[in-house]
Order: sequence, then C-alpha cells, then structure tokens
Amino acid sequence: MEELINELKSKERFNIDDLVNVVIVLRSENGCPWDKVQTHKSIKKDFLEEVYEVMEAIDCDSPEMMREELGDVLLQVVFHTVIEQEQEHFVLEDVITELCQKLIIRHPHVFGDVQADTVDKVLTNWDSIKKETKGQETYTDTLKSVPKNFPALMRAQKLGKRSSRARDDFSHDKAGQLKAWDFLNAESNSLHETIADGNEDQQKEALGDLLFACCNMARALGFDAEEALSESSERYIKRFEKAESKDEKMSDISFDDLDILWRNGKES
Repeated sequence: MEELINELKSKERFNIDDLVNVVIVLRSENGCPWDKVQTHKSIKKDFLEEVYEVMEAIDCDSPEMMREELGDVLLQVVFHTVIEQEQEHFVLEDVITELCQKLIIRHPHVFGDVQADTVDKVLTNWDSIKKETKGQETYTDTLKSVPKNFPALMRAQKLGKRSSRARDDFSHDKAGQLKAWDFLNAESNSLHETIADGNEDQQKEALGDLLFACCNMARALGFDAEEALSESSERYIKRFEKAESKDEKMSDISFDDLDILWRNGKES
C-alpha cells in the first residue's frame, strides 16, 4: 500500500484507474477514518447532492464549476463501486462494460441496420428495447419501475409520460392541452369540495390528485414540472423581498395590502 501511495503522490495527471486506487487507499486499514467506515446507505444522499450541484453548474453556464462537480459525481460512482469490489461482487470495468453493452443494444440505428431518422423514432426504439431487455411485459410494469425515491413532481411527470405510451390523453397539441386543463379544473373542484366537507384524509388525497394533474398539464405544455416550480420559487423570493423592503413590518401589513404588493411585484 505504501508503494501505491508514493506512486499516486508522484503523479501530475491521473486517469480513472488512479481514482479507483485513491479510494482504495482511503478505505484501507491505515486510510481515512471517515472514508473506510462509509456504506452505500450512509453516503447515498451525498450522491444526490452532487448531482444537484452539477445541475446548478449547468444553470450557471460555468465550465470550471461543472468540471469540479462532475468530478464529485464521478467520485460517488467509484466509491460505491469500490465498496462492491471489496465484497468481490463487481469492479469498475464491469460497470463500464454493462453500460457500453446497453448503449450499443439501445442504438441499433447506429450499431445495427435499424432505420431511425428522427428523434421520436429513436426514443420509440429506445423505450421498446428497454422494455424488452428489462422483461417488462405490461405498461404497468414500466410504471412500477419508476423509482419511488424520485422527487414527487419528477416521479409524477415520469409516470404520466410512461402511461402515455398506452394512451396519450394529454398530448402536446391543442386538444391534449385542453383535456389536461379540464382534468386540472376537475381536480381543483374536487379539492374545493373536500375543503367544504372538512375531511382531512379526503383533502390530502384531493390535493395529491391536483398536484398530479398539474404535472400532466406541464407535460401537455411541454414543460418540466420540477423546473417550472423551481423557477416559481425563485420568483417568490424576489417578490417577497420587494414586499419586505417597504417601510412597514411584514406582520403589520394587512392581507389586502400584501396582496397588492404581491401583484405589483408579479407584474414588474
């Protein structure tokens, strides 16, 4: 191990194998006290955080930031792989091999003789091959395969997208958008009725259905529900800041006056 450490310390440029070796050293008997006790479950949230930081780097249009954050994501991939390597389950080469095989199989229009001249045709082929290779026999099987720990809006929109393969009631055309709008209104009215009834269980269920309808509306309009809500949250902060910048304390402003401030901030 000492020889490997000295070899790594002497390098100026590193490759993926070097990264694996760095993690192996960190998790070795005389390695880092923190790194060597980590498990898949103890660091799984770190993986998610690193992915979100890559997304922020993309939004910031910063190559330097993206380079760093992609490195952090790559570390997570290698770290989890090394844990499995320690158990003699698989190594990084196995992960890469399976990925390459998957990409070749799912791109028969590039690596085979299948014709796919449009993006829609490519996606249709991809979905069909994915369903076949994963042994999914029904559309319900494809819905059940959507991870439960996805962010709720992302999962709902993904479910709507996958179910559309069987029956697309909320397509991107005008008719589909109007259907989505009718569905949204119906769920809104349903929530209003449960509020009048005062049944909390029914209110929660109706609220969930309304949120799901919003995701269908986003899909019909061609937007990502997560992104739309995230951007709305940013606008909320800016409008709140404008309202709070007034001389009066927020707690002293009447609801009607606050509504006026909010609307003015929305229009500016």
